[in-house]
Amino acid sequence: MERRFSAAPLCYGHGTDNAHDEAAWLVLRALGLPFNTDLAGPAHDAERIEALADRRIKERIPVAYLLKEAWLAGQPFYVDERVIVPRSHIAELLPSLRRRPVKRVLDLCTGSGCLAILAARAYPAAHVDAVDLSPVALAVARKNVARYRLGRRIRLRRSDLFHALAGERYDLILSNPPYVSANAIGALPPEYRHEPRVAFAGGADGLDLVARILAEATAHLAPGGRLVCEIGDGKSAAQRRFRRLRLEWPKPEVFAVGRDALAATANTGAAARTPPSPSRAKR
Repeated sequence: MERRFSAAPLCYGHGTDNAHDEAAWLVLRALGLPFNTDLAGPAHDAERIEALADRRIKERIPVAYLLKEAWLAGQPFYVDERVIVPRSHIAELLPSLRRRPVKRVLDLCTGSGCLAILAARAYPAAHVDAVDLSPVALAVARKNVARYRLGRRIRLRRSDLFHALAGERYDLILSNPPYVSANAIGALPPEYRHEPRVAFAGGADGLDLVARILAEATAHLAPGGRLVCEIGDGKSAAQRRFRRLRLEWPKPEVFAVGRDALAATANTGAAARTPPSPSRAKR
């Protein structure tokens, strides 16, 4: 199968970055086996595996959708084509983001709910609000929250960014919003076209929703709180558009900014004024 994948014009990036790992993921998880299983013995359920491989090659469907399972930070999550495949860089940063006790967390554009769940696990004393505009994305998130038995600590809410959160304050706001520029969307490989288009569309430079988040976040951050936002390869565009903000970059794809820095620039136009537009499912 690895040879078949290598020979096909496949694009990776939904959990693996090469044909070998993609083939191993498909075979092992299709059989419900852990990743460290040795498959040197007889083939298991070869007909089903071949059918999945055929769909991966011919229809360019990401393995995560074929298996209804994606992995992030070593944890499995249910996914289907109602949500984007989880691959947020924020996941690996969660253990290092704690600068003060975290009691309340907000995950904006939660999609499958993966970051909300990982945050709840990283901060055992925290309560988490997980927000998305898409009701079908929230249905997927609900399955994952139930799977991890976190219904008492994670509250799923339908909202266009902060719209339904009047009066709420958080120690930590996480967001992996749509951030793909209009030009880049047209160049996405076929695998990405199976994902909800609205999960990518970030406007001309990819930062329209990010601008709205920056403009509104101050009112929803507790004193000392921080916003952590993923923007893919948009660092240069963000540094130009939000040049008056003191953004920190724990990873090239992720910026962080404190409430005080946001408040200090609230009236300077650091977060560009952007006409309201609906937020959508992201992860």
